[in-house]
Amino acid sequence: MTAPVIAETSVETSGAPPAPSAPAPVSASRPRRRSRAWGLYLAFAVVAVAVLWAVIPGVFAPGDPLTGVPADKLLPPSAAHWFGTDALGRDLFGRVVHGAVHSLSGALIAVTVGLALGTLLGAVAGATGGVVDDVLMRIVDVLLAIPGLLLSLSVIILLGFGTVNAAIAVGLGSVAAFARLMRAEVARVRRTEYVEAAYGSGGTFVAVLRRHVLPNALTPIIALAALQFGTAILAISTLGFLGYGAPPPTPEWGLLIAEGRNYIATAWWLTALPGLVVVAVVLSANRISHRLGRSAR
Repeated sequence: MTAPVIAETSVETSGAPPAPSAPAPVSASRPRRRSRAWGLYLAFAVVAVAVLWAVIPGVFAPGDPLTGVPADKLLPPSAAHWFGTDALGRDLFGRVVHGAVHSLSGALIAVTVGLALGTLLGAVAGATGGVVDDVLMRIVDVLLAIPGLLLSLSVIILLGFGTVNAAIAVGLGSVAAFARLMRAEVARVRRTEYVEAAYGSGGTFVAVLRRHVLPNALTPIIALAALQFGTAILAISTLGFLGYGAPPPTPEWGLLIAEGRNYIATAWWLTALPGLVVVAVVLSANRISHRLGRSAR
């Protein structure tokens, strides 16, 4: 009597429609990816606007950044003066726009100096090895032991004041970072199989280094250069704030912040708005460098 009941029950169970499956959870990574994409687009837009300011400042601020109207001094931000006016009645937005060429060109010079010297030292050390590697890396260690601001100030004292000299000083301070990364990448690429195969097929040291090692070792260097670009803007602005950069009345970003520090209580926009511009450009450059770094991996 028990067996037929069990069989009937099993038949009824097997014939029952399958239970509806639970809906698949929505992935939480899509909103994150979209936010990251929008953040990257915004970073590119900020850097592009800053570059356009440096290339064609007259389109964004057609007035003269060095002259002002004394009757319009210390006006707050408005439709007529987006960033307000300074103590001499000069339009602050126009001075920020025209100052982009000094800050960005200085950062470009600094990155070029650090990239050229650091890449050369790192490539020679990583490619040759031995005593040459030890000597060059000890020099790099000495540079890393010196604070960047102190090294920049020492170089400026030797070269003199000015935006170009400040850029060279900042660039020399970044040589060690480029050299260490380049040396590590060259040493890594040298141990790969295709490089050994190139040597085995009769390739010379210089030919293999030029065709195989250096092209495959430069991608992280480019990401570091983008990161150093933002760092160089901040360093040059710091030197300009301390009075070691462009002389007044040059509208350099660090100097603009320094000129407004005496009016913080009554005219906050003189320091806050140029400072926000510097922060936005630096953060955007860092965001782009992080994206390049992930692509390199």
